Amino acid sequence: MQYLLLIYENEKRFSKGFPEAELAEYRAFGKQFAAAIKGGNALQPTGSAATVRVRDGKVLPTDGPFAETKEQLGGYYLVEARDREEAIAMAAKIPAARFGSVEVRPIMTFS
Repeated sequence: MQYLLLIYENEKRFSKGFPEAELAEYRAFGKQFAAAIKGGNALQPTGSAATVRVRDGKVLPTDGPFAETKEQLGGYYLVEARDREEAIAMAAKIPAARFGSVEVRPIMTFS
């Protein structure tokens, strides 16, 4: 089954760049779970985001994320896991879990 591991952190922590030691941890995570990782990316800061709504046929774009929060969606991994427990175990190894949170969401499939 596929799971999306959504990485949330306070993006202000990276205002001066990413610590090399932490980047090394992400590379190690990528190597450890290379067979399970089906995709993933880091995201640009929320200041570059837009939220789009359509109401009464009108497109209503607004700058930034949907809601103001202390943590922002900073990236994700799409992984293949046996079950929820295995996906949670993978999420616990993501460095951001120590500073923010990692949401584990099963992918919905349609037949």
